[in-house]
Amino acid sequence: MRKEDVPQDSGVLEDNSVVAYALDDDGKYCLAATSGWNPVNEANQMAWEDIHRQLDEVRDAIAAGKKSILAYYMTRAQMDVALLAGYAGLSRWRVRRHLRPGSFQKLGVEQQNNYARLFNISVQQLSELPVDDALPMDGDSKG
Repeated sequence: MRKEDVPQDSGVLEDNSVVAYALDDDGKYCLAATSGWNPVNEANQMAWEDIHRQLDEVRDAIAAGKKSILAYYMTRAQMDVALLAGYAGLSRWRVRRHLRPGSFQKLGVEQQNNYARLFNISVQQLSELPVDDALPMDGDSKG
């Protein structure tokens, strides 16, 4: 694609842009800024909708007493047990245990601080389920 043909379809990037490869007037590859492309924007929007669906499912599990609030923040950050365990410096079985409401409530201050730091939230936020799921790059879908 030629540099002047690089799509500029606004979408989830809002006022930001990304770099794409294009051909310049001499037929050589160069970098061209783009604010988006409709197929990519639609795929990203579908992904954000899926994340919202996952968060709704986790909220239901928390309300039913099947999962701890840690599951919400883990899902929001798109982490699985192995990834969270790696970042937290814990074994997978310990993180799985913390996903249970009873075990999570018994966490010590140091471990609460560790999880809060990982999710870039306060310890107070870690103990409360947020009212809405405001995610970065939400667009107009929800939240």
